[in-house]
Amino acid sequence: MGWLLMRYDFDQVIDRRNSDSDKWKAYPEDVIPLWVADMDFVSPEPVIRALHERVEHGVFGYPAGVGSQPDGLPEFRRLIVDRMAKRYNWVIEPEEIIFLPGVIVGFNLASYCTSSPGSAVLIQTPVYPPILWAAKTTSCARQEVELTLEADGSYSIDWQAFEDAITMETRVFILCNPHNPVGRVFRADELERIAEICLRKRVVICSDEIHSDLVYPGQRHIPIASLHPEIARNTITLIAPSKTYNLAGLQCSIAIIQNAELRENYQAARRGLVPWVNLMGLAAAQAAYRYGDDWLSQLLEYLRVNRDFLYEFVNHALPGIRMNCPEGTYLAWLDCRGAGLDENPYKFFLEKARVALQDGENFGKGGEGFVRLNFGTRRSLLDEALERMKRALSNR
Repeated sequence: MGWLLMRYDFDQVIDRRNSDSDKWKAYPEDVIPLWVADMDFVSPEPVIRALHERVEHGVFGYPAGVGSQPDGLPEFRRLIVDRMAKRYNWVIEPEEIIFLPGVIVGFNLASYCTSSPGSAVLIQTPVYPPILWAAKTTSCARQEVELTLEADGSYSIDWQAFEDAITMETRVFILCNPHNPVGRVFRADELERIAEICLRKRVVICSDEIHSDLVYPGQRHIPIASLHPEIARNTITLIAPSKTYNLAGLQCSIAIIQNAELRENYQAARRGLVPWVNLMGLAAAQAAYRYGDDWLSQLLEYLRVNRDFLYEFVNHALPGIRMNCPEGTYLAWLDCRGAGLDENPYKFFLEKARVALQDGENFGKGGEGFVRLNFGTRRSLLDEALERMKRALSNR
């Protein structure tokens, strides 16, 4: 599929209320939705073209790479291998790739395939709610260790607390990197220490790296499995084009498991429960990874400007609210505890500003008094939402 370099208009106004969008249908029409991690941008033109071509083919049978062809989709596998090498200096093999209908499915499978009666899942809070729920979903105990909120609003890891949280029952640690919602992109030394503890304690790492492509200048995403072969043998890595290219509704994700025995157990756990990726998801994902880099570079610059605008506005125009500048993702974590609100900040901004954010309490311990804001939208809408929030605070 040949195509020309394009300039993309991320300021384009797109009506999503009549598109069966969960983001835009969850609240009344007078509410600006900045809650769920779903951008308001048209996906790359080559992705749209690939989907048109697949529809025009007119036959929608079983895709390769499933059933009797577990090593199918060789071109897509090679595309992923090349991408990991080019972007992250990570050498993987095509047979180490497993296609899945979602990263949530991926970390639930990781919990399921490593568990036994009485086993436990370790997580770091505050964290993406489905990670919070993974233990219960797979009938395991949940172990939590809270990230440390520093005086400057950044987050760090309490290493003693992390190690103390691991018990004989701990089977898997679900790492979120880049972290949702706090926006950290963990450094190599932090990842090495996580890996050392998990290896010593015989705990499998499941690394949710769905936001790995969405990292800002001055930061570098490092797949934890890329650090050392021994770490790779103990890690299940989950990636997807869904957040990067705004393809979440097409449900195409990828697990990379370099340990053959762990990979076999993972595949066995999905049989009869987790289906293959649908044809549209596969077509979109391949087009995005093959032709989407130009779109992505433009997106990242637009998001960076949005992030910086948001950071300045929150910290200077919203009294009592503090925001640390996210290193990755298009999600901002707003600390509203100093605003003197008499109610939950999510409810306050929904009712008084008609802006829907994500309630920090949904992210577990450490999320109380916070809200998460999705700035992956056109700047004019972000500006309107922030002005509403400013007026709501002024009119108390």
